[in-house]
Amino acid sequence: MRRFLKRLFTPPLVVIAALLMLLEETLIAWLQQLMATLARLPWVAALEARAARLPPYPAMALFLLPVIILFPVKVGAVWLLAEGKVLLGGAVLLVGKVVGTAFAARIYKLLHPALATLAWFVRVETWVFGWRDRLYAAVKAMPAWQAAADVIRRGRAWLRTQVQSLRRQASRPGSMSRRLAAIRRRSRRSA
Repeated sequence: MRRFLKRLFTPPLVVIAALLMLLEETLIAWLQQLMATLARLPWVAALEARAARLPPYPAMALFLLPVIILFPVKVGAVWLLAEGKVLLGGAVLLVGKVVGTAFAARIYKLLHPALATLAWFVRVETWVFGWRDRLYAAVKAMPAWQAAADVIRRGRAWLRTQVQSLRRQASRPGSMSRRLAAIRRRSRRSA
């Protein structure tokens, strides 16, 4: 029975894990770019400079701030889900997760030098990242992950060629004005 359940549940769980890992890796890359762009604003740069100079325990309090601030947002999302407002609750949960991840990653990067002076923080960090890396390695070794990664790679390549094609078409002289004129003609005929 145990083998049957394992064979039944492993493939969908691997696919879900693969999608979550891909989403996390993609989101983190995009969010790091966004936060680096925001960090160029003078007032944000000044705040980040002050945060980087914090001693270890105030830095830990600042590091936990996104979790504390976003906890009510997540509770609200769960409440919306419980009330049957699935789309709104899901959207609030997703936005809360994305915003929380963005700020937590940026704050972690800023405060890591101060936090790394705490021996217990280094032990916990090593344990968490070791666990995450072992989990990622186990999932990436599975055939379902490799198949999903291949499909995603091919999808990205296809999307990249489509975008490049659209860019080439848009860069041709007069191509945009021809498209707009065609849209105007169609709208006049239908009116």
